[in-house]
Amino acid sequence: MKFFAPILFIISAFSFCYSQSPDTTLSVNKDSVRILSKDSLAVQDSTKKKKSIDVDTVIYSSSKDSLFFHVNQKKMDLFGSSELKYKDTDLKSADITIDFVTHDVNAKGVPNDSLPGKFKDTPVLTQGSEAYDGETMIYNFKNGRGFITSADTKSDGTKYSGDKIKKVDKNVYFVQDGIFTTCTETPPHYYFYSSEMKVIQKQEIDAQWIWLYFGGVPFPIPIPFGVFPLQSGRRSGIIPPAFGQDGTKGYYFSHFGYFWAINDYYDINLTSDYYTRGSYALNSRFRYNKRYDLGGSVEGGYKILNNENEDGSISKDKEWSLSVNHQENFTPTMRMTANLSFLSGKNYVQSTSTDLNEALTNTVYSNATLTKSWDESGNSLSLSYSRSQDLIGGNISEVLPSLSFSIPQQYPFRRNGVFNDLKWYEMLGFNYNGLFENERNKTNGDLSVRGGIEHKVYVSASPKIGYFNITPNLSYTEDWYNKQTKIYSAGPNYTGTGDSTITEDVHKLSEVRTFSLGVNASTKFYGMFQPNILGISAIRQIVTPTIGYSFTPDFSKQGWGYYGSYTNYLGQKVVYDKYVNEILSKPSSGESQSINFSLGNEFDMKTAVDPSDTTDKEKKIQLLNLTASVGYNFAADSVKFSDIGLSYHTQAGDWLSFQGSSSFSLYDWDANGANINKFLINEGKGFVRLKNFSFSVSTSLSADKFKSSVKDTTKNNLESEAFIENQSTVNKGIYNQGDPDFTMPWSMSLGYNYSFSRNNPTSNTQSSNVSASLDFNLTKQWKFSVAGSYDFMANEVSAPQIRISRDLECWLMNFTWNPIGTYSGYYFEIRVKAPQLQDLKVTKRGDFYNDK
Repeated sequence: MKFFAPILFIISAFSFCYSQSPDTTLSVNKDSVRILSKDSLAVQDSTKKKKSIDVDTVIYSSSKDSLFFHVNQKKMDLFGSSELKYKDTDLKSADITIDFVTHDVNAKGVPNDSLPGKFKDTPVLTQGSEAYDGETMIYNFKNGRGFITSADTKSDGTKYSGDKIKKVDKNVYFVQDGIFTTCTETPPHYYFYSSEMKVIQKQEIDAQWIWLYFGGVPFPIPIPFGVFPLQSGRRSGIIPPAFGQDGTKGYYFSHFGYFWAINDYYDINLTSDYYTRGSYALNSRFRYNKRYDLGGSVEGGYKILNNENEDGSISKDKEWSLSVNHQENFTPTMRMTANLSFLSGKNYVQSTSTDLNEALTNTVYSNATLTKSWDESGNSLSLSYSRSQDLIGGNISEVLPSLSFSIPQQYPFRRNGVFNDLKWYEMLGFNYNGLFENERNKTNGDLSVRGGIEHKVYVSASPKIGYFNITPNLSYTEDWYNKQTKIYSAGPNYTGTGDSTITEDVHKLSEVRTFSLGVNASTKFYGMFQPNILGISAIRQIVTPTIGYSFTPDFSKQGWGYYGSYTNYLGQKVVYDKYVNEILSKPSSGESQSINFSLGNEFDMKTAVDPSDTTDKEKKIQLLNLTASVGYNFAADSVKFSDIGLSYHTQAGDWLSFQGSSSFSLYDWDANGANINKFLINEGKGFVRLKNFSFSVSTSLSADKFKSSVKDTTKNNLESEAFIENQSTVNKGIYNQGDPDFTMPWSMSLGYNYSFSRNNPTSNTQSSNVSASLDFNLTKQWKFSVAGSYDFMANEVSAPQIRISRDLECWLMNFTWNPIGTYSGYYFEIRVKAPQLQDLKVTKRGDFYNDK
């Protein structure tokens, strides 16, 4: 039988029965609470002063065996699987004694008859997210102090235990002969031991002379002192090093340093690497964050690398890096973002990185942008900086600054609040974009600077005539430059087959004004077929024809003044663009009066709903999206037709993505491969000539995807997760450097790319390669992964990578091997899974990312 009584009622009973004898007992049964004493009714002595029990909330108690109240002593005994609940504290034990005067609780287990010398139903104290257990326990529920023998405590993924634990206040404990670990197994696979520990609840464990045990065997060298975080997140303390071996730099310890959480908004760390063959590195990172306002980091590194040359000599390389990330919201309409990276060279990444995606990166990009918008008008202003650095050649290109201002589509003649029955002039609208840009290029040590200002105005209208949307438009561009290019002839070149020219910059303010006119018309019509067989409800075709006319003058004519000329060594006049080296729009040569025609075809399928399944829903599947286009230039003196272009793509459910394009020419060619004004069909060479063709196909499969295809029938396949997943895989690279997911039995991705180009019929170029990645669980604890690509043109495998991972319960082992290529080598690591101890690891690598 289980007894239960709210202690608040018990305290009232104490006041009522204050004068009873010490042997008075309270017997509690299932239905009632009765006080048994010598007198059937006790009268309280009003002349005696009461002692305050001072309980600020209800205490609940229960026991399976019995519950005794010693009224005069103000004590209570609970026997048999007893439990006390007070605020967020819960105590369970075989026997519990409570003293309501001192607020002390004594709890202990009872001897285990089946295991001599052992106890069962030992005390377990749960307080919030922490749990404490031991053989005996003394706990004061008023001040939170306590004492536990043979204690074991768990808190947010960590566990510490000791022969004795003394709780001095609500947050601080002292542990004798303590053990700390994040391993959940008993006994733990690894742990830290110290004869003296101090625990600050939900913050850290401080200890001195710490021994690290693996499988019960201590590491021979102790740590003089240590601070272990009890929760993941920001905590000041020493960052433990990772030990390992490098094939070229020797044994090392890395990432040893200190992390300082300055306050809730800032923190900084300083780490160092040391190699036994003389190389070393210093790294630091400063972070800051204020929610909703700003956040970012500044990170830098400096390395001295000792490299052994082929002749046995030692050379020293100095490498450095600096990166800045910043986001700030000044106002709801004004924001700044910056992502800047600066490196001394590619060797900085190769010397330490174990990420093959990083090692294969040859260009580093930086950008910073400040944007301001005005809600009422929709206008926006942007100030930006961009930089690209070639890590191999050392060339640098910068745009500093780029200032742009834009006005969205405006309708100056439209009446306010009127959107229907518009006059023709009310449909006229315009938008404006202004740009100031200054570009700096450093190539082979030579610096060139170019700048300019550009104004663009686009005027259009969009009336609808019947089923057709008509869009006349005018585009005007004006560029301001402070430089021009002048070219001179220096006579024939050394082979005598052409001119040698001299190019120089002329500093002169000038304007370049260009424009174009056009009109477009488009419509749509639909076709529907409803077979209602094989689960297909309907097939729909959407046809979108578009025809447009455009006119662009010939700005190379002398009257515009945008082109210059010189006489070559043969006495011939050569025309050139004065603004060929400028960074903004350039005046085009040759008049253009073109009609362009395109035809879009989209085929969709809708599946039928299963009437026997109430959860089934219809699906829309895109079968094919095909677009064809061609143009005709009336102003051209020959070869008036443009190439015929085709583009196509499809998304076959969640499993397959296919896309491609091709172009065809209608004209014959001369001995040099240039188009001539003769149609192929007239020359008996067929109707068209293939110039370019490319396509790619990709798929991504996993065990979870097969499960979801059975359980989840509500996804729209036109926007399938498979397509999103494929795209993100391409962006991240084919090499997965994240932690292995042992809950995923298997997954794979496969992609094929082919391209063919024959712009010159006498020669062609083509590429064909397949990339793939596969990972699967050998067992529940072993995972095998392989990734790479194969070039069919070169008949070689490109940068394959093999990875084997082992789940070691509280540890994780990874072995990565690049068997061939420039970045061949291996990397081996064993590290703790827990984020609190993520820097506790042992690594070894050989010839990893070293140029051979």
